[in-house]
Amino acid sequence: MRIDILTLFPDMFQGPLTESIVKRAVDKGLVEMHFHNIRDYSLDKHKKVDDYSFGGGAGMVMTIQPIADLIDKLKSERDYDHIIYVTPDGERFNQKIANTLSLSGNIIILCGHYKGVDQRIRDHYITMELTIGDYVLTGGELAAAVISDAVIRLIPGVMSDETSALTDSFQDGLLSHPVYTRPADYNGWKVPDVLLSGNDAKIDEWREKKAFERTKQIRPDLLED
Repeated sequence: MRIDILTLFPDMFQGPLTESIVKRAVDKGLVEMHFHNIRDYSLDKHKKVDDYSFGGGAGMVMTIQPIADLIDKLKSERDYDHIIYVTPDGERFNQKIANTLSLSGNIIILCGHYKGVDQRIRDHYITMELTIGDYVLTGGELAAAVISDAVIRLIPGVMSDETSALTDSFQDGLLSHPVYTRPADYNGWKVPDVLLSGNDAKIDEWREKKAFERTKQIRPDLLED
């Protein structure tokens, strides 16, 4: 998979997408990460990438030219399965969308700033608009990093135990069950006996029950869905 991230602040991705599992995925050649500075494509002599909104109102808008030229350049070099714009008014990103995106070959993620991008970019280039929550960030970089991380970890070969991702929260519509490790008794706080029984059927039954109980308590809306 190749992910091209279009941003005004490429250095913000140093760390979130250059360490841990994502770094190992890049090192293995399972994913390519490319960060493009939108300012580099501005034809303005001062590399300006924002302007006032037609019709008035507070805030600036990212201009169409540098974004359009950058996307056109990338599309001339390869085909893209999705061109994603991260925006507070997009569709709520979830595990189902992450699963779908993990099957892609190439995707572009556009990070907005200010009051957003010129609507013509959204009308003529964007194929998917996503948000990571009902709140507003200073820019789309953090959301793009979250989406990239969630997608990359699902690519076959990225995780050392590929079955691990299949038991994550949300994969089956439920939150994950409680997990424990050694020691079995710490300060009198004991691991449930069933997990030490070696009875796989009983353990699976306990985990399913606990996942349902946790979901019902914390995220009952998932059960409604």
